[in-house]
Formats: sequence, C-alpha cells, structure tokens
Amino acid sequence: MTSGPAGRDAVSSSLPRRLMIWLALALALASAGLYSVLSYAVTLRTRELGVRVALGARRADLVRMVLREGLALTIGGLAAGVILALGVTRLMSGLLFGVTPLDPTAHAAAAAILIAVAAGACLLPALRAASTDPAVALRGD
Repeated sequence: MTSGPAGRDAVSSSLPRRLMIWLALALALASAGLYSVLSYAVTLRTRELGVRVALGARRADLVRMVLREGLALTIGGLAAGVILALGVTRLMSGLLFGVTPLDPTAHAAAAAILIAVAAGACLLPALRAASTDPAVALRGD
C-alpha cells in the first residue's frame, strides 16, 4: 500500500479513466433500456397497426407515425436529461478530465446515440407490425 503524494497521484490519474468507463457503461445501459421499452411498446401495438392496415392505412404512414411518436418521447426525455446532466456535471467538474462541464460535443454525442437507438427501436418492430397480414394481427394470440 502506498501512502503520501505519490500514492494519491496514482489513484487520481486512474479516476478519469474509471469515470469514463462508468459513463460509457451508463450510456450502454440507457441505450439497452430505451431500446427495450420502445420496442416492447411498439410490439404491443401490433393489433392496432393491423386494424389500421385493414381499414386502409398505408404501411409507410404507420411506420412514420410510430417513429414520430417514439422519437417525440425520446426527445422529451433527452431534454429533461440534458437539463439534469448540466446540473450534475457542474457538481462533478473536479472529476472531469479533458472535457469541460458544459462540453456541447459530449452532450450532443450522447443525445445522438440515444436518438439513433430510439429510431431503431421504433423502426424494426413498426416495419414488422406494418407488414403483418391484418387477419393475423387481428386474430391476436
């Protein structure tokens, strides 16, 4: 066990790297959770989308509708998250290494990743549900 200034320097130099690992893990976990929730929500709407197809809705319109609704929820959540993140990063400014607490690139990159995940989470099940035969969708389980 080291003590004194040299020991503290070794710990403090590994702190930014550990923080970056934790932040990357948090972003991956948020992405997985966002994908799961949105994908499940769209899958639950398969019957509704089948009814809309049976009534004459175009598949492209259904996919656009699902994407618009999913991305609206995501952007609302991102707005709240960015506001909270701006407050938290000011508290953590001593732990940040190589970025400023209000670094727009870091915030924009995280938001872009989450928007891309949300678009994929809505698009894949929406395409699958919109291409399902209306009789099968209406029949249900």
